[in-house]
Amino acid sequence: MKIILLLIIAGLTAIQPAFAERADRGKPVQLEADRITVDDAKKVHILEGNVQLIRGTMVIRTDRLIVTQDETGFQKGVATGGEGGLARFRQKREGRDEYVVGEAERIEHDGKEEKTEFFQRAVVKSGLDEVRGPYISFDGLTENYLVTSGSGSARKERVRAVIQPKNKGDAKAAQAANPIPP
Repeated sequence: MKIILLLIIAGLTAIQPAFAERADRGKPVQLEADRITVDDAKKVHILEGNVQLIRGTMVIRTDRLIVTQDETGFQKGVATGGEGGLARFRQKREGRDEYVVGEAERIEHDGKEEKTEFFQRAVVKSGLDEVRGPYISFDGLTENYLVTSGSGSARKERVRAVIQPKNKGDAKAAQAANPIPP
C-alpha cells in the first residue's frame, strides 16, 4: 500500500512539473543567528539561537544549524529545533507565485544536489497540495517527493497526501472540505 501511495504521488507531481527558483542557485548564502561559531579550516559554521539562512527565495528558520562546505564550494546544512521543536523551510517555485513550504524536527539541505530531507513530524506543502510522514525527501530540481513511514522503527506510521484538483475553484472548495488532520 505504501509503495502504491508513493507511485501515485510521484505520478501526480510529474503531471505538472515545476521547479525550485533557478535564480537561487547563484545567490550567496546569508546567515543570521544569536551566536555563530566558524571553523574556517574545516569549513564548518555552527549557528545557534533564532537562526535564519537565506539563499535567494529559500529560507530556513531553526534553533540550530550546522553548515558545511565541500572543496568545490557547495554547502550542506542540518537544521534542528525551532518553534514547537520544528525547523522550517520555504522556497519559491520557478515561474509561479507559489512556494514549497515544509517543517520537521530535522531538515537537511544539500545545495549541490538541491535536495531537502525532512525527518520526524515532516510536512511539505506545495500550493494546495500537502504530504505528511516521518520522512520526506524533496528534490528541488525535479520537484519530486518521496514520503515514507521511516526505517528501523517497530511502529510504522502511515503517510498522508492531499492532491488538490488543478481547477482553482475546485481546489479551494476541496481544501475547505477536507483539511488534513495534524
